[in-house]
Amino acid sequence: MTRTNERKYTSVEICAGAGGQAVGLHNAGFKHVALIEIDKDACQTLRANTRENPEWSGCKVIEADLREFDPQTLGLESGRLDLLAGGVPCPPFSAAGKQLGRDDERDLFPTMLDLVDQLDPNAVMIENVRGLLDPKFAEYRQYIIKQLESMGYEECYWDLLEARDYGVPQLRPRAVLVAMKPEYARHFVHSKPQPTEYVTVGAALHDSMRKRYDAVADDPRTERAFKRWYEKALEGVAPTVVGGSKKHGGADLGPTRAKRAWAELGVCAMGVANAPEEMKDKERDLFAPAGPKLTVTQAALIQGFPEDWKFSGRKTAAYRQVGNAFPPPVAQAVGEQIYAALEAAEKPSDG
Repeated sequence: MTRTNERKYTSVEICAGAGGQAVGLHNAGFKHVALIEIDKDACQTLRANTRENPEWSGCKVIEADLREFDPQTLGLESGRLDLLAGGVPCPPFSAAGKQLGRDDERDLFPTMLDLVDQLDPNAVMIENVRGLLDPKFAEYRQYIIKQLESMGYEECYWDLLEARDYGVPQLRPRAVLVAMKPEYARHFVHSKPQPTEYVTVGAALHDSMRKRYDAVADDPRTERAFKRWYEKALEGVAPTVVGGSKKHGGADLGPTRAKRAWAELGVCAMGVANAPEEMKDKERDLFAPAGPKLTVTQAALIQGFPEDWKFSGRKTAAYRQVGNAFPPPVAQAVGEQIYAALEAAEKPSDG
């Protein structure tokens, strides 16, 4: 449920990507001062969704290399920022990225810590891949915590959160760190959702897939194809949606194991479908032997984005933005806990 009260707590987000974390924190009640991102297509996505939206008034979208970014340009006084959040690059800690950790030139944890030092926020939230919690990175995690403690923060938790536990129809474990200044940390309550039935791919995509097949209703295969997909898609949640690298070719839904998992859900993972209004080949997009391919919008629904959040750039660039995102419902849940701690600290203590 999106907050409708006054947005009294401010947020700056680094490595904002296409806005998954930003949407979640916005829904948790935070007022974004700035979203900082290096990718031009992702920046255009952020601008397209926030610029004309009064709920996002005052939010700057800044296209910048974080290593060259001067936080003084934000015009924030030290200690006047409530939350500094971000998903620093994952490859240094992912199996696909060879897990080089601090020896990887893409590691932006030092840059994030510099920004914490300069902006002096009341709370810090950092998300990354589950690999960061592997034993091999224990020493590095301890180093990060010690750096935060030296700046006056307490670790609230560093834990693995699974997206499907938050209503996201996808297996997507993320390592999330929350640290706050002591006066707020003592009010922070870390809780995870109670076990419940997961949202299936079929439930998440029923309406959008129905519309796609309705657009070719004159084809006699339509009803059978839709029914075959839907029955399979009701069987479970999706494997992790991956964005891939710009160095590789066109978008698809992941490595061989993931493709098999998608096939069990009635989805062809050998590429991404065109939007219905741009469909050129219904055999490719809807009637492949393995089932329909997903559109960018459908992949975004699997990530937990609202349906009206639009992605800029060509299809492959847009899909990569989706695949690299942090699911909004997970960010919202963490954001609500941070918001509650900030709010509790304002209330006079009993006695």
